Amino acid sequence: MNRRVFFLIPLVVFLILTGYFAIGLTKDPKRLPSMLEGKPVPDFDLKPIKGRDNKGFASTDLKGRITLVNIFGSWCVACRAEHPFLMDLKKSGAVTIHGIDWREEDPDAGAAWLKKHGDPYALVGDDPKSRAAIAFGVTGAPETFLVDAKGVIRHKIVGPLDKKIWENTVKPMIERLRKVGAS
Repeated sequence: MNRRVFFLIPLVVFLILTGYFAIGLTKDPKRLPSMLEGKPVPDFDLKPIKGRDNKGFASTDLKGRITLVNIFGSWCVACRAEHPFLMDLKKSGAVTIHGIDWREEDPDAGAAWLKKHGDPYALVGDDPKSRAAIAFGVTGAPETFLVDAKGVIRHKIVGPLDKKIWENTVKPMIERLRKVGAS
């Protein structure tokens, strides 16, 4: 009997590991939980990026309407893929988008990039030392945050925002927020 138990142990370990891996395969690898969802936007006050005529961007700008906060950089390849969709979103008028230009080596790069590719942002702040990005818990660009009219983070999108994510996740969330009067 001891011999049978000895042969069953590897089988039991294999079945347990297989169960863990099977559960892991059902998880969305792009969906990272944000510790800030349901909490107020962290305090930040960013200067404007060089070469763009605006007042900068601060956490106080996120009260009064539903907005998206997009973390981007001219150096970011995935941001380039996301950018045409952000331009379309701006044209649609569906939601206001603000930007945080993150970790530019050249202080003129962000404004030059927006001038070349188009500017979807109402406000843009410069975050060369990652202070705002760290406060938001950013792990890489692009990341986008849905913020309600009270300044509370409702959702975090890791990676490029695209039409599929917009239609299936973000747009319905915005519609629900507007229905409950959080716009």
